[in-house]
Amino acid sequence: MPLGLTLGSLGRAMRRKRLSSLDILSSKRAPRDYYKGKNCKPTGFHTRKGGHVIVDEKLPRFVVPDLTDFKLKPYVSQCARDLTASTASSTSTETTENNS
Repeated sequence: MPLGLTLGSLGRAMRRKRLSSLDILSSKRAPRDYYKGKNCKPTGFHTRKGGHVIVDEKLPRFVVPDLTDFKLKPYVSQCARDLTASTASSTSTETTENNS
């Protein structure tokens, strides 16, 4: 048997598809009481009677700086162009001509 055919069959054997037992574990393939969740941290705990208590220390806190005198404005386009005084005046005259 030629060496190329032997290496080809060996390469195919090494590239097998995943077995179903090694597949990604989901709630459909797991035991009945398995709950995967959505990768969120819990904000409280469950009580014995089925209630839920939210713990204040577990709630996320967002630190936002004071932006009162900040020069930049939000929602700036990535394709924004610099407007000079001559370009801005020509644009305004074009829009007034189009409106009339």
